[in-house]
Amino acid sequence: MDTLAVVFEQPQQLSVRTLELVPATAADVVVVMRWSGISTGTEKLLFTGRMPPFPGLAYPLVPGYEGVGEVVTAGAESGREVGQLVYVAGSRGFTGAQGLFGGQAATVVVPGAKTIPLHRDLGERGTLLALAATAHHALGDNPATRPGQMPELIVGHGALGRLIARLVVLYGGTAPTVWETNPVRRDGAHGYSVMHPDDDQRRNYRTICDVSGADGLLDTLIERLAPGGEICLAGFYSEPVHFTFPPAFLREVRLRIAAQWKEQDLHTVARLANDGTLDLHDLITHREPAARAAEAYATAFGDSRCVKMILDWRTAA
Repeated sequence: MDTLAVVFEQPQQLSVRTLELVPATAADVVVVMRWSGISTGTEKLLFTGRMPPFPGLAYPLVPGYEGVGEVVTAGAESGREVGQLVYVAGSRGFTGAQGLFGGQAATVVVPGAKTIPLHRDLGERGTLLALAATAHHALGDNPATRPGQMPELIVGHGALGRLIARLVVLYGGTAPTVWETNPVRRDGAHGYSVMHPDDDQRRNYRTICDVSGADGLLDTLIERLAPGGEICLAGFYSEPVHFTFPPAFLREVRLRIAAQWKEQDLHTVARLANDGTLDLHDLITHREPAARAAEAYATAFGDSRCVKMILDWRTAA
């Protein structure tokens, strides 16, 4: 079986071309993709060639792990049914290209156990589950049981920052403040405030979550912490992270790093999204047909007005 797919031929070189899918097993489903999101974190690192080496990383590759599609073939051991709308966090792969992570394709083969059934009403918003799971993971273990320890300051009002803020409000935490230096990204707040850092005079935040990935920011954040406060680094930092020790020492700063979401985070946010508890509206700002993937990636990586870009595969040949 063949499929149309986005292929990073090598760093900085993208094509949309036909690839052969690996054969499906009894545990697999074949999913016809409807929409897929472009990650400005992982996929940008893969596209620019700045992704740290790890097993299986090689070009050409098919990126993508934010897909929503319909099951058209369900293996006897897949646990899924034909016609289900599912979230797809990648695929089993292709012939002639690495599947890292293999979700940017018109059709994918994936183990049924690795898909998550979605309510039909979610539609394209189902592509946001990975980001929502990342946001949930940044809150730490069992956030619903400790609203008093939610972030009071979030740095960055992109898609991830917005989702963290929405989850804080959802879990009963104090409505957070969000810093955003770019004026075009200060709208879209749901139950919290967004401001430029220079307009914020507070110096006693108990918990700060940075999703900006900005270099050299830690000293500024440490100055805003209450004694014994915590800074969570939930962005990706391409340069060495450093800070001046004496101010951190005087405040007895705690530093936490939030990595990739865990399976439990993904299932939790899927449940919240499916029943409507977690609002995913107004986060997808840009859309392009899959045939215009090159233009879509350029916008996603280079236009600050783009909070979230998705590819529409419904007309892909």
